[in-house]
Amino acid sequence: MGSVGLVLSGCSAGGGDTSAEGADNGNACDLAPNYPNGPVELIVPWAAGGGTDGVARAVGNELSAALGTQVNVVNRTGGSGVVGHQAIASAEPDGQTLGLATVEIGMMHWQGLTDLTAEDLTGIAQVNSDAAGLTVAADSQWETAEDLMTYIEENPGEVTASGTGQGGIWHLALVGMLLDAGLEPDAVNFVPSEGAAPALQELVAGGIDLSTAALGENKTMIDAGRAQALAVMGEERDQNFPDVPTLGEAAGVESSMGVWRGITGPNGLEENVVAELECHLENIVSSDEFGEFMGNQGLGVTYRGSEEFTEFMAQDDAQKGEIMEAAGLAK
Repeated sequence: MGSVGLVLSGCSAGGGDTSAEGADNGNACDLAPNYPNGPVELIVPWAAGGGTDGVARAVGNELSAALGTQVNVVNRTGGSGVVGHQAIASAEPDGQTLGLATVEIGMMHWQGLTDLTAEDLTGIAQVNSDAAGLTVAADSQWETAEDLMTYIEENPGEVTASGTGQGGIWHLALVGMLLDAGLEPDAVNFVPSEGAAPALQELVAGGIDLSTAALGENKTMIDAGRAQALAVMGEERDQNFPDVPTLGEAAGVESSMGVWRGITGPNGLEENVVAELECHLENIVSSDEFGEFMGNQGLGVTYRGSEEFTEFMAQDDAQKGEIMEAAGLAK
């Protein structure tokens, strides 16, 4: 996954003017001259106060300044993400309504919750990703990811893990890891929880052995020395935990899965509007200010432009389906 750490000197999205003259007049991203036509609505499929909401408001504030109009963040919750994602897909394709889509767009239809898929959206730009991690208690018997994976292989069913509800992203990350390691999908006993925070409390209390949530979600206990991070399930190390190896580095298991967030619109969004938004978002995501905000939240910065983001969503959907079917979680 590509990580952004430097401010870009210009913007090439959609063929924008990156010359000195274009930079001087400040119109490098003005690729849709009649856009926007009034305030823009940014739909968030999850509740206010959460990580997704925080990312949306950070992006929305910067996008408002870039577009010269109000960007209003609207939380449309319900249906395990279905309500908000459907609202994005059902909007007029004029760019006045956008949304922050999340990894669940590639999971909900496999669970039988909706027929909606990423094909019903226009991918504009991915702004974040956070890989699953392997976190154990500070006094755990396993000091490395290799120790843990060896124990799981030799003692199937004895290790208990959590991080989310049944069929949630951190459950799928666990199953994907086991399959990538050549193990059965139930080689670790998964205990559903209400989320990463309750699972972390169970971990430090000794109720479970392993959390597969992103390391950022376990940061408080890791920083306090009550939990330890063994590995991250990503192609690269977590930007906020540079000393923690990938699972491939630590145990030879090349497994990659996590959450992601990206700005989308309804299917059929005008190409010049996509190009302008993509250009602005590239500048926003690559800024030091955005990187600092995300780092303070324990969140990773990942940028993909429209074409790459669209391809990524399709690949992610296929991966989720394969894992959910193997685990008996697909309907």
